[in-house]
Amino acid sequence: MQRIAIVDPVESSRESLRTMLLGVDFVWLEAECTRYEYFYDVIKQSMPDLVLVNLDADKVKSLQMVSHLASQYPNLPIITTSSDSSTLLQSLQRGAKFFVSPPISLEDLVATLRRALNDPSRDPININPTQQVNNARQQPAQIIAVLGSRGGVGCTTVAVNLAASLAADINNSVGLVDLDMALGDVDVAIELANKDHISIADLARNIERLDMNYLKRAMIHHPETNVYVLRHPEEMAEISGIHEGHIERILNLLKISYSHLIVDLSKAMLPTDIQVLRMADTILLLTQLELSSLRNVIRILHSLKEDPEILDKVRVVCNRVGAEHIDGGITLQKAQEVIGQPIYWQIPNDSKAVLTSRVTGMPLIGSAPKSRVHQSFMSQAQIFSGHTATSEVKKRGWFGK
Repeated sequence: MQRIAIVDPVESSRESLRTMLLGVDFVWLEAECTRYEYFYDVIKQSMPDLVLVNLDADKVKSLQMVSHLASQYPNLPIITTSSDSSTLLQSLQRGAKFFVSPPISLEDLVATLRRALNDPSRDPININPTQQVNNARQQPAQIIAVLGSRGGVGCTTVAVNLAASLAADINNSVGLVDLDMALGDVDVAIELANKDHISIADLARNIERLDMNYLKRAMIHHPETNVYVLRHPEEMAEISGIHEGHIERILNLLKISYSHLIVDLSKAMLPTDIQVLRMADTILLLTQLELSSLRNVIRILHSLKEDPEILDKVRVVCNRVGAEHIDGGITLQKAQEVIGQPIYWQIPNDSKAVLTSRVTGMPLIGSAPKSRVHQSFMSQAQIFSGHTATSEVKKRGWFGK
């Protein structure tokens, strides 16, 4: 937990900053000051890890104070805020290293705080090893969207098992979002003990006061895999109250807390699904070696041509490879020719292992760790974690045995 001190003579903006900072789980509001001339004494007494200065109440006094602080405490990150861009520029010239412009959103504030705490010019002597490890993890999450070419191709199975495989690496923190809001069953594939839960519908209803603490309460921890799950709405009637603006804000906040976010989409290509596709780093488009599924892959790829930025992120994944009863005589080579691009990832068929996993509510990493299908997920997780196939990866708990 990093200690922060703020100075802002204006009560309304100071209260707004205090409220936002109370919702950030990696900083502690050590001190707040209402006068620029008193802030020197506040710093001496509290010795915070960073300071936040609102320059607007008195630009001359505040800029003088910034100069003094930068000279007396060269390793202390100073963040400034002002509605006047020229004042912000002057604060940077006088020694402030970071700024945030009003109106300040929680996402902008958190991003600036993280940049300040990760600043390589800070004196490493004053940063303990634990803090260095935590700072190394404070990069925005990769968003991996899982999209099905039709129902039943295994989207939830892939989302859950990829999340569990990623979470096995101690360097990863993984969030799993069930965005199949009408018929999602992530909470069946990975059994969650907490039934009295906060769903994505609750977050949408409270979007204006959504902060990190409330969001953290909504993410249900699955202790066996260390995956954190955000559930779909409890009632179908709640779905109409969730729109793409809600999804954008929720994912932007989640990106701050996790290294990887796996989002299990619906098959309806709703505006909320499209929003995730825009935000995703990688889109896994699932298919099987059968006609209707491959036809839908072509239709989806064709529809996405209108948005090349989304299309470039799509990776076609072939699930249940080797299942003769669904292959229908279509080979991988033929499938690639039909869809016009290579198959990115082939997941082998292992119906027994997958069925056992679904019945027990335990991902393959716990129910069938030696199965070929689980090894396929682990290999892909290493790629998403930035490891080579032969890298040594430290794993959590008994999963590493």
